[in-house]
Amino acid sequence: MKFNTLLYIVAFSVLFAPRQQELPEGFVYVQSVIKDLDVELRYFSANNFVGDTITGYHSNKLILTVQAAEALKRVQDELQQHNLCLKVYDGYRPQRAVDHFVQWAKILKDTIKKSEFYPKVDKQHLFSEGYIASRSGHSRGSTVDLTIIDGNTGVPLDMGSPYDFFGEQSWVDYEGITETQMANRMLLQRVMLSHNFRNYPKEWWHFTLRWEPFPDTYFDFAVE
Repeated sequence: MKFNTLLYIVAFSVLFAPRQQELPEGFVYVQSVIKDLDVELRYFSANNFVGDTITGYHSNKLILTVQAAEALKRVQDELQQHNLCLKVYDGYRPQRAVDHFVQWAKILKDTIKKSEFYPKVDKQHLFSEGYIASRSGHSRGSTVDLTIIDGNTGVPLDMGSPYDFFGEQSWVDYEGITETQMANRMLLQRVMLSHNFRNYPKEWWHFTLRWEPFPDTYFDFAVE
């Protein structure tokens, strides 16, 4: 009897265990490649410039193209030699999430997160100044937003501005930060570039894999 009950429990668990979605060919769940990667998808939470969970983010699961995930593993491996690790805030982003940003940007009275994320930028200028766009490289699957954390404490290195801060303070070559903050930025730049990720100069955290596999395709499957 006990044996039959055990078989029933096992069978039930297999049948009804939550399953990951089947990704499009060429994509992968990154934590299947980098087991110890710290992932905090900000758009799966309210801790972002909109102040709400973003459409298409149903789980805190990082998705990238296979090539980007493998390159990111090489970055992680190099950093770990110095007791440092990566922390990722965003990777693949569905087009429906980008559409959410666009619609939000048009509601000029909705500025609940202005003081935290864009204190010196008028919301009506987020498009013209390049902070919001109707297309994002993230939707092609080979772009990541990330930082470096201490391997012992998990605390992010001080980069001189928060993630997703809209303003000159986030520009890679911004001079109004300390030597330590600039050194941390340059460390991130060097290690990412050495593994074929190129940076967006207005966002110290934003990198795209060189020779990405889907340079002209913007995907829209959900993150779940």
